[in-house]
Amino acid sequence: MLASDLPETASLLDLIGARHPASVTIVAPSSPIPADRRHAQLQLREGIDEAARQLAEAEVDDADRDAVLASLRALLDDEEFWQSQSRSTVVLASPGRVEAFRLPSRLEARASVGDRFDAGQLLRAVSFPRRAFVVQVSREGGRLSEIGPDLGLTERRLELPDDLWAALEHTTTEGQRDMPRPQGTTGDRIEREKFSRIIQDAVVRVVPADVPLILAASQDLEPAYRAVNTHRLLLERGIDAHPDSLSSADLEQAARDILDAHEQDELAQWRERFGSLRAQGLATSSVREAAVAASTAAVDELLFDLGFEQEGVIDEAGHITRAPDAGPSTYAILDEIAARVLGSGGRVRAVRSTDLPDGAPVAAVLRFPLPADLA
Repeated sequence: MLASDLPETASLLDLIGARHPASVTIVAPSSPIPADRRHAQLQLREGIDEAARQLAEAEVDDADRDAVLASLRALLDDEEFWQSQSRSTVVLASPGRVEAFRLPSRLEARASVGDRFDAGQLLRAVSFPRRAFVVQVSREGGRLSEIGPDLGLTERRLELPDDLWAALEHTTTEGQRDMPRPQGTTGDRIEREKFSRIIQDAVVRVVPADVPLILAASQDLEPAYRAVNTHRLLLERGIDAHPDSLSSADLEQAARDILDAHEQDELAQWRERFGSLRAQGLATSSVREAAVAASTAAVDELLFDLGFEQEGVIDEAGHITRAPDAGPSTYAILDEIAARVLGSGGRVRAVRSTDLPDGAPVAAVLRFPLPADLA
């Protein structure tokens, strides 16, 4: 699996809220292939050089500038960090602080200096997971794989006993055979559920509770696994083929089709709920109203366009001043709205533009209606 260092919500909010005039953000292309390591280091070095140029032009104390550049250059020689890489590296640095994140998405190189970190790529990566696990169950055993937004199917290790197959055998008692039971689809239910429970228990130790799980099981074991399952996001639709008959490419495509359908169903239900709540004054697709609502802790859940870009500034009351171009004192408006929603305990999800109602770049469900003089 590709290396990834996505921050928890509390850490992300800490990074978003940090303020210092010598705050540096660098995005550098990278590669998980060891042979590409030197090229990845060169990409980061070029980003550091650009940050040094911008720091020299900014009104930054010399000591602060030198401290930031020293911490960035030290990262180039950090052997442990470079042992495992992904497709992009995001580095945030200020005096006394440097944070580096490896993201599986391919991002364009850039460097910026301002009074805050540009944590938008981290925010979007966290709120656009597009992640699922696939568990394969057959009489040959159990396997677990993961898919992500930019990742192929990657196998994850399961801790299973070497004699897992023995769970499918009928037991004996001191040499005496057990009472005969019918064989076939119903006769060995106890053994099949025991076999499936061993695999299921290993799966839930690996798969996070908030990540969907897709089942690819042989026909005889599929009901047994579902009967003993405890993972709350095991999807109702599974892969309708014997798992041992599928190539990795076929398994990945089938899993992505199921995940896409699941997410579309979720979004369709959300849009229906959004429409009902908007009629009650408890939802909006206006960026202006969403900014005000986010600034007054009124947003319960926010969906925003993953690809929308608009720079500007939002004041404490949520009023927006747009900017034609990015600059040291501007930031992405939607990222700031999303950060304020997270900071007030709301939920945030980045989606594609086609998933949003009205063709707008945001859709917010509110905890309470906005006063007329604030909207």
